[in-house]
Amino acid sequence: MSVERLLGTRAQRAFIITIAVQAVIVIAMVGTTYGVVHGYLGDIFDQSSYKTLSCYLALFILAELFELFMAYDALRMRNIIQLLGITLFHGALLVFSALQVHETKTALSSCQLSQCADDPDWLYNKVQALLIVAPCVVAASWLFLMFWLKQLYGEFGWVIFHVVGASPKLKSMYQFYQIFICLLKFDFFAFVGVTMQLLIVVLVASSAEFGITIAAIPVILFLIAGCAYAVQREIKWLMSISLVVMLPCMGYFYKLARFYLPSSEQQYITTRATLTVFTVVAFILLLITFLVGLKCFYDFDKGLHDSKTHDITADQQYSPSSKSPGGMSERQSAYTGGTLLQPQISIE
Repeated sequence: MSVERLLGTRAQRAFIITIAVQAVIVIAMVGTTYGVVHGYLGDIFDQSSYKTLSCYLALFILAELFELFMAYDALRMRNIIQLLGITLFHGALLVFSALQVHETKTALSSCQLSQCADDPDWLYNKVQALLIVAPCVVAASWLFLMFWLKQLYGEFGWVIFHVVGASPKLKSMYQFYQIFICLLKFDFFAFVGVTMQLLIVVLVASSAEFGITIAAIPVILFLIAGCAYAVQREIKWLMSISLVVMLPCMGYFYKLARFYLPSSEQQYITTRATLTVFTVVAFILLLITFLVGLKCFYDFDKGLHDSKTHDITADQQYSPSSKSPGGMSERQSAYTGGTLLQPQISIE
């Protein structure tokens, strides 16, 4: 079976274009909402109760750029597991966009404009249509993504055999490795999402919690980078440290209690629903990452090192073809990272 060039098929182009188009529309709607509210409120927009809109815009820009990067990276690497993760992420984005309609209404209910004296929802009504467009566009694009994912599975599903051969054992280990790397990427987004909301909406720069949150950023980033490098290169001591550090990082979950305690709930009220979802998802992702990481650690030194250290890149895939031993061209054998597969017999 011939290997198609990156973005060389209709399914690949349609998948990335769907994400790009919905990103432009959604960011435009959210940006317009931000501009309308800011225009009406003027100087009082900087009050804490209205920072939901700033957080809303920042998170959507981050989410859309992250999704676009992940989609391109998955197509470049022919990684069907990451494409499935992107589709699930898009579903989570639908939930987030729907939550923002409610949270924006809550934030704007304290409108102090004269027009709001008779109708507390006057300002919200000005942007309601714009807010509803976002989840509708995300939902429609999600259906398209699921359709194109099915096409891409048929196109990329066989690629793993070019990486590890036909051994069911190696195939299973490599799939866990792909899942682990994919989880680390989503861990990064979830952590940045929670931190961004806390820094923009809730925390005061002079507070101790603000300092703790800032200090946690480099720790988490080094943890994610260290995990990725350790599992790819099979460095046992670094992988051990990374897995151990994950355990106290799960303690970040304690912030969930602060969202609902009577003594602190008021400062989180306008973003509590989104913060709760992000915090719970971040905890679950980190827990699954830890468990999958243990499985990957167990698989060290079992013959997968070369397959993990040879990335599938466009340059490798489409170097000038010449026939290699066994009749396989370099273009077709590029999924082995430049090393030819030896004949293998698998008895299942």
